[in-house]
Formats: sequence, C-alpha cells, structure tokens
Amino acid sequence: MSQSQVLARKWRPRTFSELTGQEHVVKALSNALNQNRLHHAYLFTGTRGVGKTTLARIFAKALNCETGITPAPCGTCAACLEIDRGHFADLIELDAASNTQVDHMRDLLENALYAPTNARFKIYIIDEVHMLSRSAFNAMLKTLEEPPGHVKFILATTDPQKIPVTVLSRCLQFNLKLIPATLIAEYLQTILIQENIASDTTALEFIARAAQGSMRDALSILDQAIAFGEGQVIEATVREMLGVIDHRHLYELLDALVAKDGKRLLSIATDMESQCLSLDTALQDLASILYRISLTQAVPDAINEDIPEYLSIRSLANAFSPDDIQLLYQIALHGRNDLHLAPDEYTGFTMTLIRMLAFMPDDSPLENPLPARQNSVSTARQNNASATRPNESDTPKIGKSEPAPKTTGANEPAAAGTTTTAIPVSQSWPELVKQLKLIGMAKMLAHHSEAKLLTHNAIELLIPEAHKHLLDKKYQQAIQTAVDTYFSRPVKLSFSIGSITGITPVTLQQLENEQKQAHAIAAIEKDPIVQDLVDSFDAKIIESSIKPIPIQGEKT
Repeated sequence: MSQSQVLARKWRPRTFSELTGQEHVVKALSNALNQNRLHHAYLFTGTRGVGKTTLARIFAKALNCETGITPAPCGTCAACLEIDRGHFADLIELDAASNTQVDHMRDLLENALYAPTNARFKIYIIDEVHMLSRSAFNAMLKTLEEPPGHVKFILATTDPQKIPVTVLSRCLQFNLKLIPATLIAEYLQTILIQENIASDTTALEFIARAAQGSMRDALSILDQAIAFGEGQVIEATVREMLGVIDHRHLYELLDALVAKDGKRLLSIATDMESQCLSLDTALQDLASILYRISLTQAVPDAINEDIPEYLSIRSLANAFSPDDIQLLYQIALHGRNDLHLAPDEYTGFTMTLIRMLAFMPDDSPLENPLPARQNSVSTARQNNASATRPNESDTPKIGKSEPAPKTTGANEPAAAGTTTTAIPVSQSWPELVKQLKLIGMAKMLAHHSEAKLLTHNAIELLIPEAHKHLLDKKYQQAIQTAVDTYFSRPVKLSFSIGSITGITPVTLQQLENEQKQAHAIAAIEKDPIVQDLVDSFDAKIIESSIKPIPIQGEKT
C-alpha cells in the first residue's frame, strides 16, 4: 500500500502560473527571461512558507529547460523532470542553517568553477543564507564578485538584515509578500475539489486566517483538518481543532455594550473562559468585527450582503456612533497588547470589556436624536424607541426653553405658508449645545461660541479672537452635522470672529460651577458640627478643599 503524500509537497507549484500571491516577482522574472537579461545572483526574501524555495526551483527550470530559456518551462523534458524530482546534477541546494562552516562553502564554490555536467547553467540554491558564518560569506563574496558565466546563485532568507551589505549589493533582491487570506482560501478550495474532499467556505477561511500569510502552513493545517474531520473539512470540526472563537459570543458582547449591561458582559466572558477559548484571539476577532462595523458606517456598500454576519453588522452600525466604534477599536487593540501584563488572561480580557463599558457615552447615538436630554439612560432608551422624527413643518423645542413668538429673520424670508421661530440667544444656545452630543475640539468650538442669530433655519455663531484657532473646517462640519441631525433638516450655519457680548456655553458653565461652589461653602460654614469645631479649636475652613457633591446622574 503506497503512502499518501502530504499536500504541501503534492501541490507544490511547478510553474510560475501556479504560484499564488507573488505576481510582482513572477512578472519581473518572466520579463528578464523573455529578454534574456539575466543576473548572476538573486535574493528572495520573505517569511516562511510564502514560496521562496519553490520560486527558486521554478526559476532553475526556466533557465535549464531543454526548449530554451523561457518563463514557461515545458515540465516534460529531462531537465524539468529531474529538477522536480530533486535529482538534477547541476542544481545544488544547500541549507545554510545546517552548513554554516567556511570549509563546506569553499568546497562548494571550488566546484562552481567546473562547467555544468549536462545543463545550460549550474545553479546554487542556498536557503536561509543569513545563517552562514562571516568567514563563509567572505568565501562566497569572491565568487559573487567574479562569477563564472555558467553559474547562477539563488539565495533565500527570512532575515535579510543579517546578510552583509557587500553580499546584498551583488544580488538582485525580490521581496515575497504574505499571501492574502482570500487567495489562500481559494487555493485550498481548488485543491479539495481535485482531491474530492467535502468542505465549506467558513472552514477554509478559518484555515487561511490561521496560516497568517503562509501557503505552506495553510496546507499543513489543511492536512490536519482532513484527518481531524475524518475526511471532511467543515466549520464545526475546524473551529474545534483551531480553537476559533464563535463570533456569536462577540456579537453578544457588543449587544451588551449597547445596552450597557455589565452583568451580561461578565457572564459572556465567563462562559467563553469555561469553554477554554483563547481570549487573545477573542480580542483580535472583536477588533476585526469593529473594523467591519466602521467600514459599514463609512462605506455601506463595502460589506457584502451575502456574508452570514451582514445583518448583525448593519444593526450594530446603527446602534453605535462612528466615534464609539473608533474608541472601542482602540481599546480592543490596547487590551490585546496588554494581555500579557495582566494577572491572567481572563482578568485582562474582562478588564478590557469593563474599560469599553466605562467609556460608553451616556447619550444615545446621533442617528436617533431625542427632542431633549433625558434624566436617565433608561428613560432615554424608552423615548428613543417610541419617538419619531418631526416633520418638516414641525417646530422642535430646544432644551427646556419655551417657544418664543414667531418672527421672520431679516436675512431669512419665510416661505409661503411657513414661519420661522426665533429663539432667545443668550438663553438657548447653551441649552442646545448640551444636546448636540459633540466631542473633542468641535465641542470646545461650540462651547466658546456665542449665537448672534439662532432660528430653526439659520444659526450665526461668533467666536472670540482668542479662540479663532478652533475654526477648523472639520470642527465646523461636526457642529453642522450635529445641528442638522438635531433639527432633522438642513440648517444654515455660519461662523465669524468678534467680541463676545453675551453668554457662551463655557461662561455659563463657569457661572453654574461658581454658584455650586458658593452653595457648598455656605453649607459647610452653616453646618453645626463644623461651627463647633471652628469655635472649639480655632479651626479654619480651607475653601479650596470644598467640592460640591454632584447630583446623581449629573456630569461634573
């Protein structure tokens, strides 16, 4: 009974056209062969399993094929067949990791002086060439400087930085890239069809991702999957074999974050740990899902509707704001990087989830704005579920302000059948800013602005000279988007620089803070216990140490 051959050897590419993912190198070598512009030394670099040695053997066939120097060797002549079998006398392969000594290199190079036995070129393939000793490199250098015309060197390495510059400068260097997971999965599918082995797309995607750009690793994992699955390569067995995280856990985590349900978060994390799942991989996959959600928010058509997770991704893209997703993505990345510093993997994983929960905003996303800020998250969620956007003819209310008499602005003539409501400037702009859900520099710009005109159709903002650096277009656009979203209609927004005459949100906040501080100091001074301590011990009250106690649910 003949022994079956492993897939990595059985399906090793034998022509340039069969090589996957290295088109840039294949194109350069094919052009050189077509034009007969050949160098005496080539260096192929790249990580393990991307095709360095395979490419070297195909190139050796292209140089020695009996049909002539060609980018498409016939594969049937004696030279091609013997190279494929590893029996070609004029193709010398050396593993530098096992042969680092200078004496061995000198013997090999002395043999290079003799003409090929029965070939066009004598070809030396030296794998992991960076492992050679300094003396061995020096011995090779002399031959590279004055190579015989019948000799070609093909060097391969995973670490070109360790090769002396004097050697590098005498080689044509080609960097082989990591092979994309999609190409690996397609190639595995082709092999399994030829092998008459049942498979499904998800299982092959798992294997392709696990290979991390290495085709040889992918074929080795595929061999293992076939054995593990008793002749089948299906999602359930591959998931079990690789310890792949079921993405349903991760989508449940994100749903719990939307609901701000910390108890549910920890319950899911504990369940994942009890199944001995890799929590490092969980954070990696969670970042991948967050990327897909962000991509959907930015470019909705970028996500294929045929993928099984499409509806979940779309739902979460509507539940989170783009800023939320960016923040969660960064937390996932940092949490994964810090995982080895945690007391244990579970602690690091749950701490990352708690950090995500802590940084979730109190307000609902801009896509579903509320008419006014609610006193609690639960109330906001209930109102958000039942509220509908106002019609174009509706006049939305701002904050807790009462509607002012209907007037028509001087620069905004009212359309027939409609009216424009003017809103008291000094009182309403700070209230509106609180509800626009702005962040970062856009929030700072709004807080330092005074509204000279504030209607439901137009807003004119004044920014003082001291803060004109905030007038960046992207910050203005962020305010524009928030205002349009709040009013459910386009609003004309303009900015100008001038002297503030009224109250800006930041000055109002300062006044409120000062008032709270004054009340807190007064409460302390009137406290009978404090008064007794002052009288008995001649004590003094340090006012700077007094801090107002925030009302529950209030941001300080």
